[in-house]
Amino acid sequence: MGHIGLTPQHIHALGGYVVQGKTKTAKDRLLNDALAIQDAGAYALVLECVPEEVAQEITARLHIPTIGIGAGKYCDGQILVLYDLLDLNPEFRPKFVKQFLDGAALIANACQTYVNEVNDKTFPEPKHTYHSKNTI
Repeated sequence: MGHIGLTPQHIHALGGYVVQGKTKTAKDRLLNDALAIQDAGAYALVLECVPEEVAQEITARLHIPTIGIGAGKYCDGQILVLYDLLDLNPEFRPKFVKQFLDGAALIANACQTYVNEVNDKTFPEPKHTYHSKNTI
């Protein structure tokens, strides 16, 4: 599987978390890279953080499926990082991430409930505790 556009392993060389393919030269480079990756035998191609119209053009030109992450609706499929989908890091929310769950708040609440129950001795309950009469 190929990957073009914003490639996290090259984030510093690309100038940070910025949209790729915004100029004609950059768009042409992405299209040429996509075709080269397909010709090299890739079975699919991830398009990350590219303008929707660029992803649409690349998808139309390829015979392999495209998977978008911040590349619009015209890709053959979509992917989101699970931490982003669950909003586990609310300090980092790229434009293309939709919050499907307020995971950070749910986890914080669960942890606080755990601490409270340990402190007030309501956890562990007998059903969470081993006793010698149950193990003999």
